[in-house]
Amino acid sequence: QVQLVESGGGLVQAGGSLRLSCAASGSVFGLISMGWHRQAPGEQRELVAGIASGGGTSYATSVKGRFTISRDNANNTVNLQMNDLKLEDTGVYFCAAVSSRMYTYWGQGTQVTVSS
Repeated sequence: QVQLVESGGGLVQAGGSLRLSCAASGSVFGLISMGWHRQAPGEQRELVAGIASGGGTSYATSVKGRFTISRDNANNTVNLQMNDLKLEDTGVYFCAAVSSRMYTYWGQGTQVTVSS
């Protein structure tokens, strides 16, 4: 079992920045990737950024150049630095972790609201 706890969401004006953190605990050695997904009201959950155990990263086209995902293996933490936030970045952000058995664990989510 893996437990994920997110922090760092909040309200920010367009153009501002936020940093999300996800602390993983439990059977973290079996994880092959971690990432951040978001869900806007009335929309499906989408992958925002992911990072593999080897360090490779991937980003949704809409956030490339603005968001940076990083992983602190010593502390089992994944961070998402979000810069130049836009109104369309508003949503609930979920941390996710995928095990070697391809099972996905989810955090409880943290709200990010970008205002004009």
